[in-house]
Amino acid sequence: MRNGYSLFQLYLRIGLGASYLCAGLDRFGVWGPNGGARVSWGDWEHFMQYAYKLLFFLPYGLASVFAAVASGAEILFGILLIIGLYTRWAAIGSGALLLTFALCMTLALGIQAPLNYSVFTASAASFLLASLGAYKWSIDSYLFARKQAYRTSDLFKNV
Repeated sequence: MRNGYSLFQLYLRIGLGASYLCAGLDRFGVWGPNGGARVSWGDWEHFMQYAYKLLFFLPYGLASVFAAVASGAEILFGILLIIGLYTRWAAIGSGALLLTFALCMTLALGIQAPLNYSVFTASAASFLLASLGAYKWSIDSYLFARKQAYRTSDLFKNV
């Protein structure tokens, strides 16, 4: 991977990962209480009010489960993207999660909401990240290099 591209993928990986992680942690009050500066939800209750609005087509209990699973996945995908572990799978998962979110936003609030918040753009960026061949400066890259070195050393054992 050319150096310029490897910097771009690193920027994309960390930018997406930090965004997912930041949004997920906000639901648990990590950035402060509801109503605080730069806080979107601040607690689970306020996040769930928004989630129920977007998941209006699901029964209350099922909407709660989907919101919890999505929140956990968003935090997990954020961490995996930042450290570069299972990067391709985290990128595909986060892209699908955000595409689902964008479609729910469109149904509940209209097309302008997901466009204003660049939800389709972030989803597309995740899918683009998944399409890259390598992730320099990642745990994946380190593990791949280690695996290749191990395989190479095995070739010379019988010589």
